[in-house]
Amino acid sequence: MKILSQLRYTIVSCLLGMSCTGNGHHGTDAISTGNPITAEDLNFHMDTLHTGLENPWGITWLPDGRMLVTERKGEILVFEKGHHNGEKLSGFPEVYERGQGGLLDIQVHPHYSENGWIYATYAKPGKEGGSTTLVRFRLSDHQISDMEILYQTMPLSTSGVHFGSRIVFDEAGYLYFSTGERGTKANAQDLTNDMGKIHRLHDDGRVPSDNPFLDNPAAKPSIWSYGHRNVQGMAYDRENRILYATEHGPRGGDELNIIEKGKNYGWPIITYGIDYSGAIISELTEKEGMEQPIHYWTPSIATCGLLYYTGDRYTNWRGNLFSGALALTHVARIELSNGKYRHEEKLLSGIGRVRQVAQDPDGFIWVLTEGPGMLLKLVPAE
Repeated sequence: MKILSQLRYTIVSCLLGMSCTGNGHHGTDAISTGNPITAEDLNFHMDTLHTGLENPWGITWLPDGRMLVTERKGEILVFEKGHHNGEKLSGFPEVYERGQGGLLDIQVHPHYSENGWIYATYAKPGKEGGSTTLVRFRLSDHQISDMEILYQTMPLSTSGVHFGSRIVFDEAGYLYFSTGERGTKANAQDLTNDMGKIHRLHDDGRVPSDNPFLDNPAAKPSIWSYGHRNVQGMAYDRENRILYATEHGPRGGDELNIIEKGKNYGWPIITYGIDYSGAIISELTEKEGMEQPIHYWTPSIATCGLLYYTGDRYTNWRGNLFSGALALTHVARIELSNGKYRHEEKLLSGIGRVRQVAQDPDGFIWVLTEGPGMLLKLVPAE
């Protein structure tokens, strides 16, 4: 019955034009042989910069060209510019490596050259389980120093699922980080806990005075938005001041949302998915006072990582979103118009579980995959 149900979802979604858009014809043969890859708006080839990664999660760049890549097991690898072998940084604390938990995202401060701060989220172990935690630190050669815990989500949980988490900065320097609801659906609607939320902080961990729930004494003051299941992709459009987020649905119903102050994104009261058992989670797909996604995927592609492209290396892709797909093993290139979903193309179909898509300071797009674990760079064809 499960196979028949999944087949039903696939057929229906293709008929509706969901998750089946784009050319989708670039299989692993074209990729593995290094042949040029033909996309709708340009041709490119793929450089494999590193292989042998286990569960890579986040990627960021220092001003001197060094690249930092996180491994979920608790390692941060530093790649010197022009070198394809990463060296492990020393000094990161123990992580709660259980299920989806471990070391997650990493981002440099927008003014790193002035203050040297690097930010990371990880599952921090405790006596009663683990919790998604935001930290910042500095580097001295390959040694982590000056580490500060800026926010630890509560309560602790022994669950091994739905930790989130991504980090972005907006044009004003505010920091946003996402958390999953840790497998307990009700957490997402409960403002008294940190789970299933997107949080907004100053870069030193202080709560901004204009956060939306400061007047509610029972609410966590760092909450910016709620009603999320498991946000593992966030990207910020600085020009238009739009925060985008992708989150995992259950079986079906992955979402692309525009995140706005104080808004409720509905989980689990409204959803376009069903439970993994086939059970109905909710009969509702919309409700007054709850936000609709600008796009959703049924069946799930398992969205992870999100890039809003601003460079000039791929001129026709400027202003597009790029989402990784864990389950369907591709990169989804998403065209937008005034904040609305317009079109989607599948890139690198069959490449592996895409965990993150990122833009380097030179405007090139990089892709992190697991199973196999690779660090890839997309280079436009001459």
